[in-house]
Amino acid sequence: MTLAGSIPPIHILGSIMSDPRVQGETAAVCTSALWTVCAILFASAGKRIGALSVNAYRVVMATVLLATAHLIAFGTVVPHASGNQWFYMGLSGVIGLAIGDFGYFGALIMIGPRRGVLLMSMAPIFSAVTAYFVLGEVLSAWNLAGIALTLAGVFIVILDENVHASEVSPTRAHKFYGVLCGLGGSLGQGISLVVSKYGMVVAGGQGAPPLNPLSATLVRMIVAATSVWLIVVVSGRLPSVLASRRDSKAILRTSGGALTGPFLGVWLSMVAVTYTVAGVAATLMSLMPVMVIPVLWLVYRQKTSWRGIVGAATTVVGVAILFLL
Repeated sequence: MTLAGSIPPIHILGSIMSDPRVQGETAAVCTSALWTVCAILFASAGKRIGALSVNAYRVVMATVLLATAHLIAFGTVVPHASGNQWFYMGLSGVIGLAIGDFGYFGALIMIGPRRGVLLMSMAPIFSAVTAYFVLGEVLSAWNLAGIALTLAGVFIVILDENVHASEVSPTRAHKFYGVLCGLGGSLGQGISLVVSKYGMVVAGGQGAPPLNPLSATLVRMIVAATSVWLIVVVSGRLPSVLASRRDSKAILRTSGGALTGPFLGVWLSMVAVTYTVAGVAATLMSLMPVMVIPVLWLVYRQKTSWRGIVGAATTVVGVAILFLL
């Protein structure tokens, strides 16, 4: 029972969640959570069969899952989209899921997870700048403050030397090429998010409804899968990639990663970018280094230093500002 004249908390929560902006930001945070699980599964599979094989199989698995969901939801496997929407969503898939992810995986291999994730955390900056010029999205002062605090918290967590003391220092050549891969991956991820929003909201034409996030994700994944397998064939790695399917444990972990990452995670990322500005969405989708802390503690009993806790707390404050202001 509530006091006279008061509003039940459940009604307040319902009112907040009915705001499209909050829905988009919630989808972005959920995307980070799914990508955290996905990263752990893909890292484990990659140690067994290599990053290229994981990347090749994950896009195929995700495409099958998305096509099945699309058939159930809309009755068709191939999305109904205009030529412009296919072009821009496909371009987004190539830039982000093919080129961007190749850069990310290359950075992880050459300079290690800590440095690789640090470079990938710059994606929100590229998204915000690109969205300003392409979509005319201008961030408010509170948006900028929230993004700055969130990224600062992520950087503190990634740069925590106590947690990463065992990480091997790369050679000068590996560091140079690893940084190039990381910057390229971050640039690809940041730009692809804006291209996705343009393809979903603008490319359909004036007065046309936005492309459904599930349809948009499927278009991106179809084109990305085609691009990745073309790269596998052209690079002469097809025999080794096909042979890696015999590792059942790696394929099982890749399947789990495909479910949580390229399927559910990328789908929710399209929901996020539909309902909130690209820079904010990209920031909330870059919380993996913070979200992985409780996972490492629960699964591996790996403790976090006070710097990691401060970084996590700073990130929480930044996220709260993005949600509430």
